Amino acid sequence: MATITGAARAGRRPALGPHLSRKRKLFWPFAAPALALYLAFLVLPTIATVVLSFTSWSGAGDTPRPQGVGNYVRMWQSDSFRYAFGNTLIYVFLGGVGTFLLAFLFTMVLRDMRGGKIVRAILFFPNIVAPVALGMFLGFVFKYQPGKQGLANYVLEHLGADAAKFLAPENVTGVVTASLIWASSGFYITILMAAVDQIPPQLYEDADLGGASPWQKFRSVTLPLTWDVVGVAGVLWTINALKIFELVFVLAGPGTYAPPNRAWTLGIYVFDRTFGSNGTPDFGAACACAVAMIALVSILVVLLRRLMRRDAIQF
Repeated sequence: MATITGAARAGRRPALGPHLSRKRKLFWPFAAPALALYLAFLVLPTIATVVLSFTSWSGAGDTPRPQGVGNYVRMWQSDSFRYAFGNTLIYVFLGGVGTFLLAFLFTMVLRDMRGGKIVRAILFFPNIVAPVALGMFLGFVFKYQPGKQGLANYVLEHLGADAAKFLAPENVTGVVTASLIWASSGFYITILMAAVDQIPPQLYEDADLGGASPWQKFRSVTLPLTWDVVGVAGVLWTINALKIFELVFVLAGPGTYAPPNRAWTLGIYVFDRTFGSNGTPDFGAACACAVAMIALVSILVVLLRRLMRRDAIQF
């Protein structure tokens, strides 16, 4: 202690112990490969995407031509981008609210349920299925064809209601939102229940002795003590919802090239501009939309983290 204090007074850095010195020497040999991969597969492609968003380029065999902000201007003026942007925000906000309401409801129920872990595993199952396979299954459920109705319309007809065109361009966004809530809630239930399992049981016992209702226990015990986990889950949802592609492509696609414009998401917009709906790819426009997605997810994540910020609770 005296040696460290004397070194500090003399303006010198205190000598490190042999163990800490070895750890510091090992830092760069272990960190360098990960940083190299991060640079090669994330940082450099992101920079290239931003640069290409200011050019006009049809792919291999051509030279990118400067376009300035022309790609961004045409993108914002495009009806297909407006549909894609609006639908993506619906999935982020409306789908997020529905998913977390369902996750919170099951969290309140499963905590005291006998066999809750089995139910948790069953609810998590849709996340194991690939989105393409899930989309094909839901397409069978919501199919609308005269004489070949899907399961949903079969039930409606036997209840005396008219068959509905669930997968029509004007309805598919609502169907996909409901499907996302159903398919994704199990994942977030698992995350929240893992946090609930760490809460000391005596806190719930005290709440029971005080006559607290399930809602009061959730509001005063469960939610405050899992708030940080809820924030992380919200960030995961925001990122995943902005990247939605396969489920919409399978459910809304006519089986030829791409879904109608009214059902597009930002991911489908990038796909369309990359591979060229008119036979001519436009990588510049695709990169402009990709940059808009990066900016949007960055803004939403920062805002969410600021809204969820609070003092840590020790328990």
